[in-house]
Amino acid sequence: MTDHPSIEIADDKVVTFHYRLRDAEGTFSESSEGNAPVVYLHGHGNIVPGLEKQLAGRSGGDKVTATVAPEEAYGAHDANGIQRVPIKRLGSPGRLVAGQMVAINTDAGVRHARVVKVGHFNVDLDLNHPLAGKTLIFDIEVVGVREATPEELEHGHAHGPEGHAHDHETP
Repeated sequence: MTDHPSIEIADDKVVTFHYRLRDAEGTFSESSEGNAPVVYLHGHGNIVPGLEKQLAGRSGGDKVTATVAPEEAYGAHDANGIQRVPIKRLGSPGRLVAGQMVAINTDAGVRHARVVKVGHFNVDLDLNHPLAGKTLIFDIEVVGVREATPEELEHGHAHGPEGHAHDHETP
């Protein structure tokens, strides 16, 4: 299935785009440059809500800068999201250092967290998303928009540019 530049981004359309992301403070940035573009199913919560809203109505070839407030990205930073956990609960063996990302085993499955402070038996972890509380600025180039396949609609996500792969990134 091929992309059509004249199709507008709307619910149940598969969108392919390249991005450059930075926070408003200039302390974080990443880009899809040199990598495969992002492919997602619009209207199914596969990218941050504020970006999804700002992409609606765009078409292949469009370039847009989207500023997304924390409330429509990864939420506000929650001070209660910092918790003291026994080191033995971590799924990451080896020496821990502040700033390191680790996996923690919870009743709800594995969660990722940032190490804030390391003690002998416990570690203080920040369970907030690393971009929580930050205003995000996305520079987007829409590569293409296409109709979703029935299988993609059933699964609630895109299966890649040609509708067959399950590998995709989601900002």
